[in-house]
Amino acid sequence: MATSLLVLVCFCFANPAMMHVSAKTQRLESFTPQDNYLIDCGSPTDTPLAGKRVFVSDENAKTFLSTKSRDIQVSVQSAEDVPLPIYNSARIFIDQADYTFQMARPGWHWIRLHFYPVQNNEFNLQNAKFNVETNSVVLIREFHVKTITWSVKEYLVNVTTERFSIKFIPKEGSFAFINAIELVSAPDILIGDVGTSLSPVGTFSGLSHFTFQTSYRINMGGPIVTGQNDTLGRTWEVDTPFLKPVEASTSASVNPSVINYPDGTSPLIAPPSVYASASQMANANVSSQSFNVTWSFEVDASFSYLVRMHFCDIVSKALNDLYFNVYINRKMGISGLDLTAITGDLASAYYKDFVVNSSVMANPLTIQVGPLNQDTGAQNAILNGLEILKINNSVGSLDGEYGVGGKSSEGPSRGTVAAVGFAMMFGAFVGLGAMAVKWRKRPQDWQKTNSFSSWLLPVHAGDSTFMSSKNSMSSRKSQMLSSTMGLGRYFSFAELKDATKNWDSNAIIGVGGFGNVYLGVIDDGTKVAVKRGNPQSEQGIHEFQTEIQILSKLRHRHLVSLIGYCDENSEMILVYEFMANGPLRDHLYGKDMPPMSWKQRLEICIGAARGLHYLHTGAAQGIIHRDVKSTNILLDENFIAKMADFGLSKDAPTTEETHVSTAVKGSFGYLDPEYFRKQQLTDKSDVYSFGVVLLEALCARPAINPSLPREQVNLAEWALQWKRKGLLEKIIDPTLAGKINPESMNKFAEATEKCLAEYGVDRPTMGDILWNLEYALQLQEASSHGKMAEEEKELMATASPITVSHSVPPPSGAIPSSEQNESTTDAQGVNDHSTAMFTQFASLNGR
Repeated sequence: MATSLLVLVCFCFANPAMMHVSAKTQRLESFTPQDNYLIDCGSPTDTPLAGKRVFVSDENAKTFLSTKSRDIQVSVQSAEDVPLPIYNSARIFIDQADYTFQMARPGWHWIRLHFYPVQNNEFNLQNAKFNVETNSVVLIREFHVKTITWSVKEYLVNVTTERFSIKFIPKEGSFAFINAIELVSAPDILIGDVGTSLSPVGTFSGLSHFTFQTSYRINMGGPIVTGQNDTLGRTWEVDTPFLKPVEASTSASVNPSVINYPDGTSPLIAPPSVYASASQMANANVSSQSFNVTWSFEVDASFSYLVRMHFCDIVSKALNDLYFNVYINRKMGISGLDLTAITGDLASAYYKDFVVNSSVMANPLTIQVGPLNQDTGAQNAILNGLEILKINNSVGSLDGEYGVGGKSSEGPSRGTVAAVGFAMMFGAFVGLGAMAVKWRKRPQDWQKTNSFSSWLLPVHAGDSTFMSSKNSMSSRKSQMLSSTMGLGRYFSFAELKDATKNWDSNAIIGVGGFGNVYLGVIDDGTKVAVKRGNPQSEQGIHEFQTEIQILSKLRHRHLVSLIGYCDENSEMILVYEFMANGPLRDHLYGKDMPPMSWKQRLEICIGAARGLHYLHTGAAQGIIHRDVKSTNILLDENFIAKMADFGLSKDAPTTEETHVSTAVKGSFGYLDPEYFRKQQLTDKSDVYSFGVVLLEALCARPAINPSLPREQVNLAEWALQWKRKGLLEKIIDPTLAGKINPESMNKFAEATEKCLAEYGVDRPTMGDILWNLEYALQLQEASSHGKMAEEEKELMATASPITVSHSVPPPSGAIPSSEQNESTTDAQGVNDHSTAMFTQFASLNGR
């Protein structure tokens, strides 16, 4: 099936007369990739480049490479007409070669492949002919060098597996080569999951399931922008070669410092230097003009494309003065675009995604902007930047009609295209009708009344615009909602600033994807943990919304309590109870802390299991945590374990459903392999992740450790191998050696192995896991009491011939003392022992 062309349009505006810099202006933001693999293939030494990037040598990258036959390094002392030293060497493969990388996190990643036919005596690289594939997508099919020049092919792929491979596969009788490889994390904000279909008009979902190849990236009306001015390492070319005709356009520019980025946008999407220049209509504001400015691009019309158009009104003198049309392949993309009506301000970035089915694709691809030709103000149209990315087809190919393994795209494509087209068309009509009705019924003061707190209302109760208030109305509304809907205390920004001593860096007790966590002291002297959202974080309003919605309706001894929140001045701040002993991970490894006893570890695991069991079963509709890991299990001053961080949580499927279809989120090393493959989430996904936590508690090592030999990198795979050999005791934390009752460890290991079953249907529920962990704890305690009794007997026998009575171990059915006082009732009347039968044993016989 031919997939869809995505055209992503971004608009931004600035007033050249404006001399001040808005409070929303963003400086060029940095981005630190968690995965950052840079390889200079064929080079004997590491190669540093500008921007502190270092491409490692073949020797330092040999652990990533596996080949089925010999490979050859070739290099030259110097090369002419190449922009970077990474093109001075290459690696040649006689047979298939796989570069396999251990990924630190799921999500969007750049792949950049660098090619230059280095001259050498043995091979003429112009004769090379080969394919390049990943785990599931063909990137290049039958690649060969047409001219002796350098080239780079750039891709954007959504990685959902812990190990990711790039494969070079020579055609029969030929060979493959590569000069340099980049595999680098990209920010999640770069591409969303939903776009607007251009033909048929409607909503298109599922963009995160595609892989993209960069075809063009253009800076309209300005000079070339290199990676030094783009923190994601992108290069933006000039637009002159693509203007048809060039005379139809003139350039305009402003200082990049005036560019604003409102909520939902970021300099990571496009840097200020792109928005600060524009191509506009020649002879702008001449009332009789009615032509369009046109750009033309050569594309493969059998594929779909993602195009991101960036606009910034740097030519208008006032709000609501510029209205113009946008066309894609001569079809109306946007009619009467008024950027300031959307953003509410001048110099503000805006972007929009379009999806165009490849069946209406044409070569060349044309992008046009032109005046509205009505008496609405200036007769002008502008464009600041453009990105065009190819989308993989239905068989997972970005080059040709065959996917991985030679799978053809022929067959069901026409029927599938028709079905998808009909569904999109139907959805478009319904969606447009609903939008029209909602728009006609909107209140007159809708722009003023929208605020960040609208999402705190019940689902569908208000407008979906978040954090848009410009006055104290939002704060007053939030205080009212806080008091009436159980959302906890509303804090003013000033209160939290004072509680954290003006966000003192010394008060930072944690750093996460959402932002920093500060230790604070509020007015009544209570210590709290204050999580302040970073506006440029990859996690944002959705995670913030989920966190409040989950914790405001749940109360349990083993869930971290939400005390309150702040939404003032577009801030996203949550205030939690302070957990004095921090995350479980810190006590197991990585920090200089005293080792935990086996009993302590069991009690902590039991507490976390109770919290998860309550999540899965305690609410009317269960909740799936989706990010269970040792850093999200926090310990209070008494080492009571509590589950934390619910930003990725999802409602569990209803009784009529078996799973929730959703993009893969979570942390590598903990992710359910079935969830990986199918993108189908269930509560058994939490069970798998919890099984990895149990192994961390037993072995005191990270879930993923790339510095270890390949077979030991993944804790779950490595530990299960030893378990199946019956030698699990060989890899446990050395501090536990000789201190664990064998029966207790066996019961613990048995529960862990069941958690890590390949398929969710074979895994136990959290209630069953809780039962087994409490049983393991009782076995350990019974063993400890038995040893104490024997030691006391021996001591008394050697000390005196008098016969004394000594303590008797508790009956086998007794609840461990650490659990006897836990029968508290939550705010919903659900007993903390929501499954009391799991702790009331008649004997120590397992079930």
